[in-house]
Amino acid sequence: MGRFSVRSVLLGLVAPVGALVFAALVCALILALTGNPPLDTVDAMATAAQRPRTLVNSLNSATQYYLAAVAVAIGFKMKLFNIGVDGQYRLAAMLSAALAGAAFMDGVPPFLRVAMTIVAAMLVGAAWSGLAALLKVTRGVSEVISTIMLNAIATYLVSYLLNPARLAENVPGSNNIGTRPITEGGQVPGIDYPGSTSKIFGLVFLAVLVGVVYWFVLSRTRFGFELKATGLSESAAVASGVSVQKMVVWSMLLSGAVAGLVGMPQLLGSSHSYSLDFPPGLGFIGIAVALLGRNHPVGMAVAALLWGFLDNAANALDVSGVPREIVLIMQGVIVLSVVVAYELVRRYRVRAEQRDVGRALGRTKTLEEVSA
Repeated sequence: MGRFSVRSVLLGLVAPVGALVFAALVCALILALTGNPPLDTVDAMATAAQRPRTLVNSLNSATQYYLAAVAVAIGFKMKLFNIGVDGQYRLAAMLSAALAGAAFMDGVPPFLRVAMTIVAAMLVGAAWSGLAALLKVTRGVSEVISTIMLNAIATYLVSYLLNPARLAENVPGSNNIGTRPITEGGQVPGIDYPGSTSKIFGLVFLAVLVGVVYWFVLSRTRFGFELKATGLSESAAVASGVSVQKMVVWSMLLSGAVAGLVGMPQLLGSSHSYSLDFPPGLGFIGIAVALLGRNHPVGMAVAALLWGFLDNAANALDVSGVPREIVLIMQGVIVLSVVVAYELVRRYRVRAEQRDVGRALGRTKTLEEVSA
């Protein structure tokens, strides 16, 4: 049993570590072919990692990536592919920003105001993902198709509402438009970091809390057990009395609720308004982070930190004369390598378990022959 446990740990590590090593080798080859010394690139990234501003920005990016990854991972546990996290979080961020910046909110106590904003974002995200769940359980529509379509609808809906005639206003001194700024009472103060003018998002602790709750629900509750059991085998879950349709709805609602939180660290911590330059694409990064972290709360945290650092190290590469696109190549190769590596590890694990069963049966047969 001990040997099997060690093997399980090694197999769990070989896929992500192997993918990172392979991605590094591919990028080194590309750099060498384009006349950029790989060691100079590594030196530039190592220098960037020592800058306080890079560390703060990497942690802030990782906070949002982690929330997006947890939202995706909840669906993955049910074998549901929620590609709509991007639309869910942007619609939630815009509507919650409009609520938090409304004039009547100025008289609400700060803690209650922040709580109302966060809850509103979760409800909007859950409602938007609930549409995909409803289509799946009532009409059998694949969540992949419905969430992609809902992403497009959310994009145009946000564009429609983000208008001075509706929920937005012109930003003074620029051509940008955004929701009414959230006043100080509705903001979440950042955390100072020595040597950096940037601050760590105060809602980094919200991401930690979400990770703890995610682990607890999946590992220590009946609901989490039923969720994972349904994802592994719907027929077995039905035989055990679990309603598959109910689990589909709940998993999509929870996934959307967490997706609604993705924009909260930046909205309440730095931008204080939803505008046209609010970062898109965080939901798709969440898919990559969830894959790299194997849907495990700690694994996704490490993957989010890696992704955040790579994004912020790209600027340092530009300054050093190295094309920043090498970071995008590395990220793409990592995702592709992880998918391939996990499949290879899965096949090896199955063959290894079959060999173990065969040896055990052989020993049992030998003992029976001796005793006979």
